[in-house]
Amino acid sequence: MSIKKHVKLGLSALALSISFNSVAAEDPIKVGILHSLSGTMAISETVLKDTVEMLIEQQNAKGGVLGRELEAVVVDPASDWPLFAEKARELLAQEEVDV
Repeated sequence: MSIKKHVKLGLSALALSISFNSVAAEDPIKVGILHSLSGTMAISETVLKDTVEMLIEQQNAKGGVLGRELEAVVVDPASDWPLFAEKARELLAQEEVDV
């Protein structure tokens, strides 16, 4: 399955899960992007980050999800495997991403 199909499937699941939550319609839906932008994995993961941001931009141009815009929150775990877990916690606890 292509990356675009995975992201579309993820956005569909996001729309379904958000429809069950009572969140203000004007608040953006925060999407955490956890890909290495530096270090040894940056050569392959930077493209993934760019692809997700492009798809978020396209979805926002179509009206977002359930009338709400998507907002990318990008963090760089720097190709450091233990740092991935720390950055994931940061996305959830500090940035309060929805997905």
